[in-house]
Amino acid sequence: MATKKIEVTDLRIAYGAHEALKGASFDVYANEVLAIIGPAQSGKTSLLKALNRTLEFTAGAKAFGTVKLDGEDVSQIKNVSELRRRIGMVAPLPVGLPMTIYDNVAFAPRMAGMRGKEQLDELVEHCLRHAALWEEVKDRMDMLGTKLSGGQQQRLTIARALSHNPEVLCLDEFSIAIDPVTTMRIEEVLKELRSQLTIIMVTNLTQQAHRLADRTMFLWAGEIIELDRTDVIFSDKCANRKTYEYVNGIFG
Repeated sequence: MATKKIEVTDLRIAYGAHEALKGASFDVYANEVLAIIGPAQSGKTSLLKALNRTLEFTAGAKAFGTVKLDGEDVSQIKNVSELRRRIGMVAPLPVGLPMTIYDNVAFAPRMAGMRGKEQLDELVEHCLRHAALWEEVKDRMDMLGTKLSGGQQQRLTIARALSHNPEVLCLDEFSIAIDPVTTMRIEEVLKELRSQLTIIMVTNLTQQAHRLADRTMFLWAGEIIELDRTDVIFSDKCANRKTYEYVNGIFG
């Protein structure tokens, strides 16, 4: 039986009087890829941010309900930085730190106490290779990360997230600002990573969910309409008519 990595129970998220998520309950299993799809304003990004408590950075946002990581209520975890290391987040638009490519990846390990150059060199190369970026940047590691192309910066963001050695990697529409070729390269990276960690990906590209995900959740107006194996969601066997219409482009 698959191990539950994350358990979400009656999760509600509100921004003032507006309820963005309306009592979501679901589990995420270890080493699976879970895709979250749905129209804009469905609560997808809010849900991701609640998992590692980055929702707390948003003024006026409140979360109710329970999120557990390996059986532990994340609201009770005192070391929030450690929680965010365990559940890494990649934003829709790449945000490179204003430092070299090398330092972008080495920053978090250094903050955690890693000092040995050989150890850092190995980790930086490992993360860049896993983000399919090493071959493109290995001879210019002293260049500012912000000088890279948009697609390269997105892969650098993934490398930086991997430097934390996360157990769960959350990706919020990672391909929104990059070209199709780079998108496919990152998708290949994610296929390789799925054996090492759990991946939760919000995507506005339904076919991306179809290609990558083991299971797919369809969110609509803050409610989980359907959550099932991806092959079921993308077939006429899906349980809800809204799901069928959304994945087939009838609305959205």
